[in-house]
Amino acid sequence: MPSEQCLGRWRKRVARGAARKRRSAIAVPPLSSYLACSIGVQKHMASETTLPTAGFGTTSSAPYDLAVIGGGINGCGIARDAAGRGASVVLFEKDDLASATSSRSTKLIHGGLRYLEHYKFRLVREALMERERLWAIAPHIIRPLRFVLPHHKGLRPAWLLRLGLFLYDHIGGRKLLPATRTLDLAHDPAGRPLKDDKARAFEYSDCWVEDARLVVLNAMDAAVRGAAIHTRTRVAAAIREDGLWRLTAEGPQGRFDIWAKALINAAGPWVGEVLNGVIHTNAKAGVRMVQGSHIVVPKLYEHDRSYIFQNADGRIVFAIPYEQDFTLIGTTDRDYHGDPAEVVATPDEIAYLCAAASEYFRQPVTPESVIWTYSGVRPLYDDGASKAQEATRDYVLTLDAPEGEAPLLSVFGGKITTYRRLAEAAIAKLAPLAPWAARAEWTVAGALPGGDFPVGGFDTLVGEIAAAYPWLERRTATRLVRAYGTRARDILGDAKSVVDLGRHFGADLYEREVRYLMKAEWARRAQDVLWRRGKLGLRLSKAESEALDDFMQDAASV
Repeated sequence: MPSEQCLGRWRKRVARGAARKRRSAIAVPPLSSYLACSIGVQKHMASETTLPTAGFGTTSSAPYDLAVIGGGINGCGIARDAAGRGASVVLFEKDDLASATSSRSTKLIHGGLRYLEHYKFRLVREALMERERLWAIAPHIIRPLRFVLPHHKGLRPAWLLRLGLFLYDHIGGRKLLPATRTLDLAHDPAGRPLKDDKARAFEYSDCWVEDARLVVLNAMDAAVRGAAIHTRTRVAAAIREDGLWRLTAEGPQGRFDIWAKALINAAGPWVGEVLNGVIHTNAKAGVRMVQGSHIVVPKLYEHDRSYIFQNADGRIVFAIPYEQDFTLIGTTDRDYHGDPAEVVATPDEIAYLCAAASEYFRQPVTPESVIWTYSGVRPLYDDGASKAQEATRDYVLTLDAPEGEAPLLSVFGGKITTYRRLAEAAIAKLAPLAPWAARAEWTVAGALPGGDFPVGGFDTLVGEIAAAYPWLERRTATRLVRAYGTRARDILGDAKSVVDLGRHFGADLYEREVRYLMKAEWARRAQDVLWRRGKLGLRLSKAESEALDDFMQDAASV
């Protein structure tokens, strides 16, 4: 991974420009004065101590309807759906929410254009149908994105691209997203950053998502509906006993037992480890771990569209505008055999992505220009494909329900776009065994926290926030609405000036936002705030990050 020195050089360039805009320095009172109060955080927000009733689930006479292991997108999506159907739900995540695969995606809500080549029509159609559904329930963290696909002579022929994009436009119920069009790169701004600016290209629609926030919002909504969300709590053992599951968990509150009528294993890359090391079944894990890495570089172009590039090896690489000042490039596909918690982008992967981007962009992309990298392990279902890039992105659900015993459902594979449908399918599997699971599906129309505004209303909401808080920079208002939607008002509250936001931690991060994240979104360490609830880690120095971490640990202990 690139060094702090590399990231520091970029920050210095930005800081010189920002310093010219800064009106005045903010006097920061001692930390102790802030620990004595909780600034502007609404008391009705969910927290990890949310429980249906005190002591619920701690005895076999009052078990939870459902226990979920895994705080990624699938686990949190299932917990939310089940809680909304009236089930009593408890979820365990051994680290922070979205701490692994679910925060390390390419951050797209998309059908997966390249999956059409592998005849995965059902998967593509299901994913395409979810794009506008998810956009409707979370218009703050999901937005439309246009992709430019240049035609590269010698690779996929133009007729094949046109056919694939025709299907892409018509099999998924598209209503709001613009249709595909053909571009002449010689006359379109999208051609300016490219070497071959005389080529023909196609432009189509998909959506962008703040992936880790999608996870957290599902957990928040589950908690509001009564689910108990335990982060940083590991399930050490799960055994069937008297027709129930008895789970032994270890977390900040010590070691404790929870009883549940049904158990879902949504542990992502650790699904096999949970099956064999926690539940002690003899079931074959069926997981193929595939590593996908991304690089972030300074912004390569000025327009707001993304690129999808074809490579000679048959893979595709995306280049996407990222966090206003950067370009995100990814991803790779390679089998992974190590500990998923230790995965990092390798030098070979970084070089591969740089070379792939440099094949198309006028401005060379080199490993020295990389500001940040991230890597995740996709827990794909092992369908026996010879190449990692050909392994199915579809999900497989296995139900182990011996007669008279508590059921176990395990989740293999899946992609972030279809998490909501996966949750519905998982609950449908339990319907013959759990009356609550037979209740009506509802998540297609239920807005996620902060998403209670029209899909076309983002700019209007930013304008309302900017008007209500005229001292707030427009860029900050936009960031807050993109992250929190209508709940940006909960953070800003009755603030009359930037001083009312409390301690300044760097960039445009202030104490009110940090306290909100600790209270409402289970954030406990600086990493949770800077790299999962947002990406301000790109803008804070190492010293600023450490100061934030110290503050959060002190605040959590009060």
